[in-house]
Amino acid sequence: MSEMDLFANLWGDYTSFNPEAKKLYDLILKKEQSIDPAISNLKNDHIALRTLNVPKISLLQLAKIFENFGYIKAGDYQFPNKKLYAQHFEHLEKDLPKVFISELEVEKFSPVLQKVAAEIELAVPDLLVNDERILWSGRLWKADYLTYEKLLEESEYAAWFYAFGFRPNHFTISVNHLKSLTTLSELNDFVRQNGYILNESGGEIKGSAEQLLEQSSTMAEKTIVDFIDGRQEIPACYYEFAKRYPIPDRANGGSSGRLFSGFISTSADKIFESTDVSK
Repeated sequence: MSEMDLFANLWGDYTSFNPEAKKLYDLILKKEQSIDPAISNLKNDHIALRTLNVPKISLLQLAKIFENFGYIKAGDYQFPNKKLYAQHFEHLEKDLPKVFISELEVEKFSPVLQKVAAEIELAVPDLLVNDERILWSGRLWKADYLTYEKLLEESEYAAWFYAFGFRPNHFTISVNHLKSLTTLSELNDFVRQNGYILNESGGEIKGSAEQLLEQSSTMAEKTIVDFIDGRQEIPACYYEFAKRYPIPDRANGGSSGRLFSGFISTSADKIFESTDVSK
């Protein structure tokens, strides 16, 4: 499997599970083509994946899959309020999306949540652990809505992973590569005008030009999930938008010409809330 095949499979799972994101992608692509008919796709800045910090399916375990495709670690991040840890990975040889992987710090939660995490780990087939297909394998365990609600009381992140399993949590449009909507404010207005709800936690735009990264996102669309005790409609995936700024060349007082490629923990903390049931 090539890198392109890897991301095609991830995109296929994401859009089949989140058709509103594909509709929005097509709307923005159509606007881009009104400026330049030769444009055939939108640049993806990064994808994000969620997991638990249990040995079989930890962040480091999932990262090995991307490292096999030439990715290297490029940053790490702490989210103490949500009890999460994350790393991001970049491919330095090819023009591929960045990868942001987060994990829940299970040991910091109740025995109830820890028990569910252990059951999840046990349910994952050993043969799938080192296989790239695990990244879009979905939920590999039986789940009930009562447990989902209990997890929600402790961690929205844990409840989301329990319900949906392994799949891209979001893709991200790179505003830097757009010709028709060149600022994040313009893109947000376009998204809103087309009926999408934006995540306003921490402000509609998280970050700033001074921080070298601006981010915004839609709120997660709801989807029907089959729990063993009935079908329920809950928030699933969302679409993110990012604009990056050049890193200053402090020695010469100008710009280095290289775009900032990392992430800002305080902004990412609010982006996580795009799947928050209460919002």
